[in-house]
Amino acid sequence: MQNLIFITTAVLLLITTFFLIRSYYRNNLLSTVESVSIIDIHNEQIRDYAFLADMRSDSYFPSFLVDKCESILIELCINIEQRQPQNLKELYKLTHTATRKMNALESEFFENDSEIETAARESIGKEFEFIAKAYTFNNANIERLIAPRNW
Repeated sequence: MQNLIFITTAVLLLITTFFLIRSYYRNNLLSTVESVSIIDIHNEQIRDYAFLADMRSDSYFPSFLVDKCESILIELCINIEQRQPQNLKELYKLTHTATRKMNALESEFFENDSEIETAARESIGKEFEFIAKAYTFNNANIERLIAPRNW
């Protein structure tokens, strides 16, 4: 009987720890999302580009969440300019971080009767591809750019 109580307690602690760590991880990923600006970007092709136009024109996607997605993309551009990846492997590391931040928005989309579904997935994927090409990574594979996506 004591073993059963011990095992039950241990399982509950593990589950609680998992959710606490997941919550902390999501909050840290999104903590910088809104602190970037398009004016911080040096690449004129990026600076003059209207990100996520497809999602903006569809009322299914809440504007404030599209803004958060755009901020993640802008932050990716800033990171590319600051870190200056020398090859696709280095670029993919940066795009994977941005993709994980997009993943972290998924529950917010659900809470607002929306989701990152086919149209959004294609729009966001297209933006990652545009960014890669704007920074001369013409051979970047779109699926590898957004490999860790949950959407």
